[in-house]
Amino acid sequence: MENTSTTAWFKLAVLYLVAGVALGLHMAKSGDHGMYPVHAHINLLGWVSMALFGLIYRQFPALAGNKLAKAHFWLYNLALPVNMATLFMYLGGNVAIEPVLGVASMVLGLAIAIFAINVVKNAK
Repeated sequence: MENTSTTAWFKLAVLYLVAGVALGLHMAKSGDHGMYPVHAHINLLGWVSMALFGLIYRQFPALAGNKLAKAHFWLYNLALPVNMATLFMYLGGNVAIEPVLGVASMVLGLAIAIFAINVVKNAK
């Protein structure tokens, strides 16, 4: 992954920051804080984790240019929006969506495991 891909991590992280803040403001305005788990996950898995991934890949270029980094990027960025949407639906009462939420969560876990393997193998 070249520098543009670290930039992609940062740009996507900022989108999650905006979404997390918007959801937080909506909950504050409405007085309904029932979606606080979604708010927390958007901020942690979206804003914080993605910004850190970008910083780590920029700091350690050997991590960024391999197949593990590409798998991490695509799995994480395909699973995270599905995970957030299905968590929102599940907390809203749609319990039938739970299997999709579970699969998206497992894919996120796999992406994080791939990142960890990449760090252990290639960080110098």
